[in-house]
Amino acid sequence: EGEEIFYYISVYNENYEMAPMPEGDHIVDGIINGIYKFHVQDVETPAISMRPQLFGSGPILREVLRAQEMLAEKFKIASDVWSVTSYNQLARNVKDVERHNRLHPDSEPHKSYLDTVFEGVEGPFIASSDNIKLVADQIREGIPGNYRVLGTDGFGRSETRESLRRHFEIDAENIVVATLMSLAEEGQFDKKQLPAIINELGIDPEQVNPRLA
Repeated sequence: EGEEIFYYISVYNENYEMAPMPEGDHIVDGIINGIYKFHVQDVETPAISMRPQLFGSGPILREVLRAQEMLAEKFKIASDVWSVTSYNQLARNVKDVERHNRLHPDSEPHKSYLDTVFEGVEGPFIASSDNIKLVADQIREGIPGNYRVLGTDGFGRSETRESLRRHFEIDAENIVVATLMSLAEEGQFDKKQLPAIINELGIDPEQVNPRLA
């Protein structure tokens, strides 16, 4: 099509069954543009009014889905999980829209893809991936609410997947804590409960910062 563009494929060394593409409008557009809703988790009587939006990529998407289940079962919190296919594509779109609007102040402002997808959505928004935090953080200006990013800042090391995900604080348990902390900042969750929850989930709050380890 005459595009001057590089395409790349991320290859992981973990085998797992790929889920079918969700049904619904705009799923293909979302995959191409960088993000699409993957799974909705409702609860019968939600404990809070806000609905966290959880972002996952690659194998860590499964940890995000596990966190979604834990939030529903343990805390009666409904949430949505989004599969992020490209933070880079989303960030480029946000920057392109910002540039257009800046240079055309007399025209109807354009909306970024994130503006369109999350119109009317409160959040909070929590992203977890096995990328460094900077990758997911680059879309911060396009997120319309409290945005918390988990990633693998630090030194490379050899261990089991489970141990590494706990070390870098990107597993389901850490996603749950990050979500509850974000909700506490919004006045939707009692912050005083968090120390006991962190202990119950087996997280060591005194472990060395993975960025420095």
